[in-house]
Amino acid sequence: MSKTVISMKNIIKRYYIGQPNELQILNGISLDVHEGEFVSIVGASGSGKSTLMNIIGALDRPTEGTYFLNGTDISTLNDKELSRIRNSEIGFVFQTFNLIPRTNALKNVELPMLYAGKSKRERSERAMQLLELVGMKERYTHQPNELSGGQKQRVAIARAMANNPSILLADEPTGALDTKTGRLVMDIFHKLHKEDGKTIVLITHSPELAQETERIVTISDGSVISDTGVKDNGLY
Repeated sequence: MSKTVISMKNIIKRYYIGQPNELQILNGISLDVHEGEFVSIVGASGSGKSTLMNIIGALDRPTEGTYFLNGTDISTLNDKELSRIRNSEIGFVFQTFNLIPRTNALKNVELPMLYAGKSKRERSERAMQLLELVGMKERYTHQPNELSGGQKQRVAIARAMANNPSILLADEPTGALDTKTGRLVMDIFHKLHKEDGKTIVLITHSPELAQETERIVTISDGSVISDTGVKDNGLY
């Protein structure tokens, strides 16, 4: 059995704790993701999937419950340690790309490696390899405002891969793209999964997109209502 990368037990998330308007968003979610899985977390707007993504990505902490990422208990880490985990273990791909403006594609991809203390040469070589992987090598000098939405997202995927993270966490990665461009982006994820064995967690409201993954975890009103495995969706 492959190792467990994400292990969540009874995750509860509340806001405004102890106040009259206290709000519970996640209601005891338990979720395991194994190395090399391609999993989608699907749910309508307001289902709690973004809150869950923030906890998976160590951007937020649960109110109750335990979360182990590659065997590390996330609740025991201080902010500096969480920042290091985010930079080394998790590659983020957002709907809005989040590229640094007025900074070319190469420098954008290099950024996580700069924080990780890699040498200039190492950063540059790795960034060029990753841009080539996503079909953006010819555009390495271009700034985000000179790139189309699909090109920006491909640069963002390259950046997410910079420190060879154990998980790629993609939040609605095709949400701002047209159908054809979205297809190109999904093809890159499939390539990274099949050829590099990457563990990918895709957050989406789209059942069609979820159908492309090996496993579909559906959440509604802050609870997992179904967890459909590889054999059930008929694709693999």
